[in-house]
Amino acid sequence: MGTTTGRGFDAEALRRGIEGNSADPLVSLYAQDARVRIIDRYDQPSRPKVLQGRQQIAEMLDDVYSRDMTHRMERCVVQGDNVAFTEECTYPDGVRVLAESMLSLRDGEIVEQTTIQAWDE
Repeated sequence: MGTTTGRGFDAEALRRGIEGNSADPLVSLYAQDARVRIIDRYDQPSRPKVLQGRQQIAEMLDDVYSRDMTHRMERCVVQGDNVAFTEECTYPDGVRVLAESMLSLRDGEIVEQTTIQAWDE
């Protein structure tokens, strides 16, 4: 993959962060003032979960990466200061989670992310 925008965003770094074993490499891709919106069964579009700032994002990602599951980035498209990717996660019992995310970048850092996710029930 190895796609880099002119401002320094590296899609391969995103892949390594997603597929890694800890949240730290992924957290480092976010700007200090980043915002993440998550939409799923519990957090509907009219009331999404909103995380403000790298610290809140790190806390959520630390929780996710503390779980026994694998993460894989399926597709990634970088166009200017926008990135879209698909992530697939699998728990040991076979339960799967699929997430689609759209990112906005500023100076090569993620400043906004919207994720829509669904999982097996």
